Amino acid sequence: MFTRQVLSFSAALGLSVLLSNGLTGCQSKSASTSEATTTTDSTTKAETEKPVSGEETAKAAPDPSSIPADKIADAATILARPQVPVLCYHQIRDWRGSDSKSAKDYIIPVQAFKDQMQILADSGYHTILPDQLYAYLTTGAPLPSKPVMLTFDDGDLDQYETAVPILDKHGFKGAFFIMTVAIGRRGKQPYMDKAQIKDLSDKGHTVGAHTWDHHNVKKYQGEDWKIQIEEPKAKLETIIGKPVKYFAYPFGLWNHQALPEIQKRGYAAAFTLADKRDEQMPLYTIRRIIAGGQWSTKTFYRNMIQSFDGK
Repeated sequence: MFTRQVLSFSAALGLSVLLSNGLTGCQSKSASTSEATTTTDSTTKAETEKPVSGEETAKAAPDPSSIPADKIADAATILARPQVPVLCYHQIRDWRGSDSKSAKDYIIPVQAFKDQMQILADSGYHTILPDQLYAYLTTGAPLPSKPVMLTFDDGDLDQYETAVPILDKHGFKGAFFIMTVAIGRRGKQPYMDKAQIKDLSDKGHTVGAHTWDHHNVKKYQGEDWKIQIEEPKAKLETIIGKPVKYFAYPFGLWNHQALPEIQKRGYAAAFTLADKRDEQMPLYTIRRIIAGGQWSTKTFYRNMIQSFDGK
């Protein structure tokens, strides 16, 4: 069993420099960070026959708790629905001389992030939020044409100061998964404070949980579930004044034992990385890919499409 003292020690030593030290545990397995050579003009299969705007579906998306149990599709039906591309970001900043080659896979230079958002906008994509995705997966609710979800892990300050203004330019919204041990921390890698997290929520972005200190969910036992899963949810709910319904696994790592534990603690869905979805609880293993920091814009677009095409 992990104590708060040990967890706090590990957080203080490592989490503020997670990416700068080239930690590779978060790496997506479905798309290489090297340049891909194949091309495709296909678009996501998650388009609807009667396109609606992202704003319309966002307003219409019900709270997951309001959907009757008998209206929620079974696992096989959920797995059969075409997947929506879900992208994962960490730091949005220019590379430093101290950044390792592997760290650069997770650090998106500002211009590269602008270019990625621009190609999504130019290609007709509409961002959706977790409530919309949940309604689509469980009830078949309509989505806008070319839906995509943008997610941001950890709560880095540059997500708020740099990424959000770029999203605003295109009318995009995102889901921000916050590691609560670092809220308000400053230093080499600063993190958002409570006021900034609340502002995100007030402006229509989704705030979700990303554990207390980024500890591997596969290793939880005893009090870890309370410290890492329950308390971060409660803290974030106090900050934003709304329910926190979604969770993202650190490093994308999970096991079958963790899924019911996440569910019974009040989360409607959880996000992994590129692993195959669980056949019994697909809502708790929704796939994402990390948008590679060293990808060209064309490679980013191609990998996004190919990673969610028919899987």
